[in-house]
Amino acid sequence: MKLLFDLFPVILFFLVFKIAGANPEAAQNFGSAYLSGLVSGGEVSLTQAPILLATAVTILATIAQITLLLVRRQRVDNMLWVSLVIIVFFGGATIYFHDEQFIKLKPTVLYWFFAIALLVSPFLFKKNLIKSMMSQQLELPDPVWIQLNYAWGGFFSLMGLLNLYIAFNYPLEFWVNFKLFGFIGLMIVFVVIQSIYLSRYIKETEQESE
Repeated sequence: MKLLFDLFPVILFFLVFKIAGANPEAAQNFGSAYLSGLVSGGEVSLTQAPILLATAVTILATIAQITLLLVRRQRVDNMLWVSLVIIVFFGGATIYFHDEQFIKLKPTVLYWFFAIALLVSPFLFKKNLIKSMMSQQLELPDPVWIQLNYAWGGFFSLMGLLNLYIAFNYPLEFWVNFKLFGFIGLMIVFVVIQSIYLSRYIKETEQESE
């Protein structure tokens, strides 16, 4: 359920883009009715309507996520706050300038923010962020936590680069498809490889406890 909750804005972005792309005139009319006041020039073009609507819905979905957590008095992860700031800034720029280039940059900025936080925290704050997030679920030797932290930092760095390559070398629709399926697929593969690597340490910990 948490995974679905985390992916909610991304899934909505994909669905709205696809539905709007299949019905461009309806999307333009809807966009003109609700977004014209936010767009420079006051007009939503036929070609830009799908990406503008998808971006607007993603901003609203992220706000809704945080609102729901606050209403339930649950903790809002720092990553979600960061994601909100980035999507509002780059999404807002996409809508105002009716330019898809801004929203294409958003994943890279988010991934690189995570990468920098992971790689810099051990030096500036003497804190391993991966260990802080996962230590309740896993017991690992400190050198392994360090490796894991660097691995995630490197992974997010590469994801940011890959997003730039896909975003600016392939059509918009391909990028939208890859944003959902490609990045999630890569994340799953990385987690599986990580789990295989960590399995031996988990077994050693279980044997020691016996």
